Amino acid sequence: MPALPDLVCSECAAIYPVESLTWKCSCGGILDVVDLALTMDAAALPGRAASLWRYTEALPIAVDPTVTLGEGFSPLVPSRALPHVQLKLDFLLPTLSFKDRGAVVLATLAKRLGVTRAMVDSSGNAGTAMAAYFGRAGISCTVYVPESTSLGKLAQMRAHGATVELVSGSRADTSAAALQAAGQDGVMYASHVYHPYFLHGVKTYGYEIWEQRGRSLPETVVVPVGNGTMLLGCYLAFSELVAAGLAERMPRLCAVQASACSPLEQAMAQGLDAPVAAQNGATIAEGIAIAAPPRGKQILAAVRATGGTIVSVTDQQTVAARQELADEGLFVEPTSAVSYAAVRAAVDQTFDAASPTWAVAASLLTAGSVVVPLCGAGLKSPAR
Repeated sequence: MPALPDLVCSECAAIYPVESLTWKCSCGGILDVVDLALTMDAAALPGRAASLWRYTEALPIAVDPTVTLGEGFSPLVPSRALPHVQLKLDFLLPTLSFKDRGAVVLATLAKRLGVTRAMVDSSGNAGTAMAAYFGRAGISCTVYVPESTSLGKLAQMRAHGATVELVSGSRADTSAAALQAAGQDGVMYASHVYHPYFLHGVKTYGYEIWEQRGRSLPETVVVPVGNGTMLLGCYLAFSELVAAGLAERMPRLCAVQASACSPLEQAMAQGLDAPVAAQNGATIAEGIAIAAPPRGKQILAAVRATGGTIVSVTDQQTVAARQELADEGLFVEPTSAVSYAAVRAAVDQTFDAASPTWAVAASLLTAGSVVVPLCGAGLKSPAR
């Protein structure tokens, strides 16, 4: 069995064996997977199963048939209302969100390492994905979530056998409670934010876009961003595809936040290298209401490296976008609708013309080829 890639601090370059279950450097830095120059075998793809594990050479761990649920390779369909847009339907994955991509990789890792207990904090979708995959792997899982988490997500976590810890206050309060509990001897902190193996599972989303578009990348990929796992996963995938000579150029990444909680948009507009913690206002887009994203510095750098930007949309715009998608037969949660809301605002020219980030985004979102993720199912957050 091949060795598992180590973890490296993004700040001081200290190396940690993944077997150590370390989730953060002693210097306080965020950990990444060491650069192994993993390259997918593109010639072998036609004969492989339609799951994210078809990109096995590019992943840090091999598939475990007892853990996988066949996740990945979600449909990429054209939008009826916006002809330049393709919609990728990750809400059709086994636990009804894109978080399955990272969760299956972490659960596979945990089983290989002999972990018996895991914990995670989440606004909902990561918790449901971890509950399902860790449960399937035979590993007990505790999920810390805000007490305001949608009832559908709570029911799903409990159905998969997870212990749910409700935390009063904001999403930041939930993270703080989880961090206090992290580090227990023998317990894996299976954080979708801190553990970099999760990002390598999510990057398969970007590989699929490339393959489903006839081995080409679109001009723009629009991504909802709170903690930024989908955005950073996309950036990993597109960077690897270009480095391997399988794509000519990177798509521009346009990230979208909720206007009530938009620290990354504000940092982008002000030219900052790292976000300043924002006021966490109430928003229906609960999955991206992150006031101080731990990987904020990496998110801003990734967006800028592609020539992209970050914008925000209001809850009113999100509700309208959610309904428009439902009219097309696609029922998604509000967090999934923010990206479509941004494209709609650009097409209709209803954005804030004075915003420096919207001045850039308007052309990105109306480019000839735009991919929008629909990453969480509507039944997780029923319309109010």
